[in-house]
Amino acid sequence: MTSLMVRPDAARELQDQQVREEIHALFRSRSGRAARYGSHVADLWQAAAECVLGGKLLRPRLLLDALDALRSTGARSNAVQTSAVRIAAAVEMLHYAFLLHDDVIDGDLWRRGRPNLIGTLLSQHGKGNPLPSDRGALTQDRRRLHWARSGAILMGDLLLSEVHQVFAREHLPERIRLRLLDLLDHTITESIAGEHLDVALSDGMITPEFDSVLTMTRLKTASYTFELPLRAAAILAGSTPRTEEVLGDVGTLLGSAFQLQDDLLSTFGEAGDHGKDAYSDLREGKETVIIAHARRTSAWPEVQPHFGNPQLSTADAVVVRHLLGECGAEEFVRSLIADQLTAAHVLATSAESGLPAGVRSFLTTLTAMVEGRRS
Repeated sequence: MTSLMVRPDAARELQDQQVREEIHALFRSRSGRAARYGSHVADLWQAAAECVLGGKLLRPRLLLDALDALRSTGARSNAVQTSAVRIAAAVEMLHYAFLLHDDVIDGDLWRRGRPNLIGTLLSQHGKGNPLPSDRGALTQDRRRLHWARSGAILMGDLLLSEVHQVFAREHLPERIRLRLLDLLDHTITESIAGEHLDVALSDGMITPEFDSVLTMTRLKTASYTFELPLRAAAILAGSTPRTEEVLGDVGTLLGSAFQLQDDLLSTFGEAGDHGKDAYSDLREGKETVIIAHARRTSAWPEVQPHFGNPQLSTADAVVVRHLLGECGAEEFVRSLIADQLTAAHVLATSAESGLPAGVRSFLTTLTAMVEGRRS
């Protein structure tokens, strides 16, 4: 995807390295402590450490870049910067915990074009058999699949616990720590609510009305991908609650646009660009805004028989994608993304926001980078 890079390359590389070192240190520490419970527990931590490598560090970058912008006119503290790097690393661990649980819910074996933790565990204990390219090939090996998925659930739980430990134990003034912990609780609650709504919609437990799908889109991704890093930066910078609120609102708008872009890429993009099965959302019956719009058009009777069919052929998927484009679903979602980005820009740059000029400039650049995302 287009890198959401605001800082110069050299500063970015140093900052990324600091975050990665914190993540590696956490996994090394946990792997060592896990050994007392047996090699199988230590091996789980080691496998997870290998899978978490290679992430884009989007959320840590947002947090640290926003903090840099917020402190551009004020005194800088090395202690705050050190704490911010650790909090940023914990935010990345939160992201990974969510991905682990999400992969179990969706039954996925791959992420970023390579085996995820479930796929890695299956490969390591596959008795010489290669990892299947699809879920159906594993239906005859239910016990091994259940074991691998259970490992992902348990590792996700462990990482959620570790994230709370980092936030709670960081050497910060109590009022700052409490604000960060409240923010963490808010983020986890909203993200889980969004995931629960996503599953309920996909499994037909809730009527897929347009407003419900749009709410799910906001909750599932915007809260922890953009709102959390931006609000955490404001808290660490000692900003006023008003500044935190504005940054959170901008983050919600940008995060919603970001998720809508994901939906477009998953349906109309190329697998080589985003590392996913090009038609996985259609095969899984994902209730996206694209589908919500299509349901309201005359094209839906032709789309419906194929939607949610795990055996959807590539030829039929191409036809469905064409129908979704012809009925205006693609154009509608692109206009919705544009509306979200425009609203974010207006909020970030308005005089009423009370944001310093450096922060307004940062948010303007960030909005343009989200708008220019292509993969």
